[in-house]
Amino acid sequence: MIKSNLPMLMASRRIRSINKLAKETGVSANALGRLYDGTNVRIDYSTIEALCAYFGCTIGELLEYVPD
Repeated sequence: MIKSNLPMLMASRRIRSINKLAKETGVSANALGRLYDGTNVRIDYSTIEALCAYFGCTIGELLEYVPD
């Protein structure tokens, strides 16, 4: 399973609103919400790139593989 660390990254920046993050990154609030909740099925490269650039993190810090 792929786990999203978006909640942790948002907390580290004290970002409490998906809508605020959407405005600051240009990523849709719906896509961010699904990534935040872990309900997404896929993620676009552009979303990964925007979030990594915004948080100054690597893909491995944003997404993590956790064996089932």
